[in-house]
Amino acid sequence: MATEFWQKQTNGKPLFPDLLWSRPENKQFAGKLLIVGGNLHGFSAPAEAYQSALKAGIGTARVLLPDSLQKTVGRMFEAGEYAPSTPSGSFSQKSLTELLSLSNWADGTLIAGDLGRNSETAIMLEKFVDKYKGLLTVTKDAADYFTSTPQKIVTRPDTLFVISLAQFQKLASSVKFPKAVMFSMDLIRLVELLHEFTEKYPTQLIIKHLENIIVASNGQVSTTKLTEEKEIWRVQTAAHAATWWLQNPNKPFEALSTAVFESL
Repeated sequence: MATEFWQKQTNGKPLFPDLLWSRPENKQFAGKLLIVGGNLHGFSAPAEAYQSALKAGIGTARVLLPDSLQKTVGRMFEAGEYAPSTPSGSFSQKSLTELLSLSNWADGTLIAGDLGRNSETAIMLEKFVDKYKGLLTVTKDAADYFTSTPQKIVTRPDTLFVISLAQFQKLASSVKFPKAVMFSMDLIRLVELLHEFTEKYPTQLIIKHLENIIVASNGQVSTTKLTEEKEIWRVQTAAHAATWWLQNPNKPFEALSTAVFESL
């Protein structure tokens, strides 16, 4: 049985109430989050992440966008910072300098998605992961940049993926994890698999399956039963998770489980 590493949470009973009671009351001590995302044709993921991080109680959030968006969103989005873009409107390799500078300012970085599909962006992200040593959360299509060649990022400490089961299936397959991830898996089998995966790799995972949001970190697993189906959940959950994690960097499992509870 998986009971020794599996804890269950309901939306009326948090696993770690002490974290809810001991939140920073002053924004000055509530952390700094960098949110990265967007391309010329899409801006919703970083915008949603920004609003969700504010709701989650972040102290300060800044959003890095490709400069292809500056004309369209610059005046209506005061939190935006801009980095060089490709001719097609995605982050270019030259944006790495700005990304590293802002990530050094922040206590954590969330790559929120809507990046588009671009080879320059892929190279830039790979270089960023090589150089950045802080708390890194990756979600939505940003995770797709890493699921095919994940060897470096899954062995990187302080990384969180907030992804669909299909994305996790591709990630596990790419690292040649010995157990297959299947959509037909019951909750117990998936919990056991996530326990084994996060014991082998230092990466952390938040996945939704069978009306549960599942947190896996360092071999520990929590499940939170949804009271209603959430089709659109990744960006909001990732923003809450990134916020709680940077506020409790030494308690990742507790922070991520509490973030899921608090975001419902």
